Amino acid sequence: MTKTRPERRLAAIVAADLVGYSRMMEQDEVGTLNRLKEFERNVVEPVVEDHFGRIVKRMGDGYIVQFQSIVSAVECAMEWQKASDAQITFRIGVNLGDVIVEDDDIYGEGVNLAA
Repeated sequence: MTKTRPERRLAAIVAADLVGYSRMMEQDEVGTLNRLKEFERNVVEPVVEDHFGRIVKRMGDGYIVQFQSIVSAVECAMEWQKASDAQITFRIGVNLGDVIVEDDDIYGEGVNLAA
């Protein structure tokens, strides 16, 4: 039996999640979802694209985004934070580290540290 090694890559990772999401959903599910989706369309997607990133995962109120450059990841995170307001505020972690690549997903310590 041949054992295959996973593909590894150095990547800059941004992990972001919406502050107070559970409380917001409890108070107004439809309004919260609409505000989050609007923020995603108007801020997250264009800012990630502008910095040559790739959204790897969407997890309800959170995102994992991969970049080839740590500078691009930090600049993206800063713009993302700047666009936040009283209703939509994100916690964002950034890490540069080794990741395991499988299909379109990434795993490993590099992702965990960002999150």
